[in-house]
Amino acid sequence: MNNMRLGYACMNTELKTVFRTLRVATAEAEGTGKIKELTMKNFETTLEILRWNLKNDIYFYRASSSIVPLSTHPINDWNWWEDPEVLAITDEIRLFVNTHNMRVSVHPGQYTVINSPKPEVVRKSIEDLEYHDQLIQLLGGSDIILHTGGAYGDKDVAKQRFAAVYLSLSPSIRKWLRLENDDKTFTVRDVLDVHSMCGVPVCFDIHHHNCNNDGEPVDFSEILKTWQGFGTPKVHISTGKEGFTDLRHHELVSESDFQQLIRQLNGIDADIMFEAKLKEQSVLPFVRQLMNN
Repeated sequence: MNNMRLGYACMNTELKTVFRTLRVATAEAEGTGKIKELTMKNFETTLEILRWNLKNDIYFYRASSSIVPLSTHPINDWNWWEDPEVLAITDEIRLFVNTHNMRVSVHPGQYTVINSPKPEVVRKSIEDLEYHDQLIQLLGGSDIILHTGGAYGDKDVAKQRFAAVYLSLSPSIRKWLRLENDDKTFTVRDVLDVHSMCGVPVCFDIHHHNCNNDGEPVDFSEILKTWQGFGTPKVHISTGKEGFTDLRHHELVSESDFQQLIRQLNGIDADIMFEAKLKEQSVLPFVRQLMNN
C-alpha cells in the first residue's frame, strides 16, 4: 500500500476556495469575455489548491466540473480549449501534476446520464462528457467518474443501454471513463455486469456498497481486473452522517470505515477519494497515519 494516494473533491476549506459560476443572463449582457475571465480565475484556483496539496502530502484531487462556466451552453461560443492563455495555465497545471506524480479526476454531475431512454438527455450527456474529456486532458488527469443512471423500470435493459452508448463514445472519452456503483440502484455486481458488456473500468465506492449491495460481498480482485490497461484503481470512501448506511455524507471519514476499506483492498494498491464535507481536513489525519507506518 506504499503507493496509495489519498485525496478529496473540489473545494479546499482552509484556502476557502470558490469556483466562479455565471448566470446565462450575465453572459448575455457581458459576453464571452466574462466567461473567459472566470475560467482563468478557476484554473488559477485549481493550481493554488494543487500547490497546497503538495505541501500537505495530498497527491489526489478531484477538479471542479465548473471550471469553465456554461461549458456546454449554446451561449458559450468561445473555444476555450484552444485559447493561448488557457493553454498557458493548463500547461503549468499539467507539468505540476506530472512532476509530482499527482492524480486528478473529474466527476460529471447528476444530469449526465448516458443510459437515459430520452435521446436528448443522452445527447446533452455526451456533450458534457466531451467537455470533461477536454478538461481532463489539459489538466493532465486520469479519470472521468460516472454513475450508470436510472433503472427506468428495467434494470437489465438500462445496463445494456449504458453499455451500448459507452461503446459509441469517442475513444478519448472511453480512455478516461470509469463506472461507479451507486447508493440506490446499481450495485457493484450490476456495474461489473456492465463492465462485462463493454469493458468500462469499475470505480468502487465502499459507502455506496454498504448502502446498496443485495447482500453480496465484494471480491476486490474482481474489480481490479477491470482496470487492466487503465492504471491504478480508484476507489471512493465516505462515512454516513448519522449511521453506517445513512446516504448523507458526514463531515469526516471515520477510522473504522477507513480500516474496513483497507481490509477490502487486501494489500492491493489503490488511490482513495474521500467524499466528506470537510474536504482536505478529512484526509489529513489518514495521510499522516500512512506516512508514519
